[in-house]
Amino acid sequence: MLDRLPVEIVERIVAKIPDTDLIAASKVDSVWWQEVRQEAYKRWKNYATTIGHVQALGKPFEKGNIDWISFEDVNDFYKRWIDRLTEDQLYIMEKMLRNGMVVDPQERETIEHALSEQRWGGDPWGLNWEWNEWTQQE
Repeated sequence: MLDRLPVEIVERIVAKIPDTDLIAASKVDSVWWQEVRQEAYKRWKNYATTIGHVQALGKPFEKGNIDWISFEDVNDFYKRWIDRLTEDQLYIMEKMLRNGMVVDPQERETIEHALSEQRWGGDPWGLNWEWNEWTQQE
């Protein structure tokens, strides 16, 4: 029955599927596979954009005129937020890679590198959360 739905309906359904179930929906047929692939790319881009916005929110704390208690709270919050977004983004990327949805060799390399960094406890996007040198001085 799912394989007979109009593409417009499939688009709407796929947009509502959570990240954890998204790739499984691609198994219905080729129309679903294509819609899931497009949605996965859209979510990948949205995660990247959101991570960039969150990084920009931390810029005011680079100036040095801050209360240290606030800095620690904000730094911890942003770090957890970025880590969660990164985990979600890497989840989508890995599922796309494992299900043949990534055809560009450069994208494939990017994903494999990011996953390798994450597995070894690294920072896949090089977001070094030490916002500036003076925070590390004793």
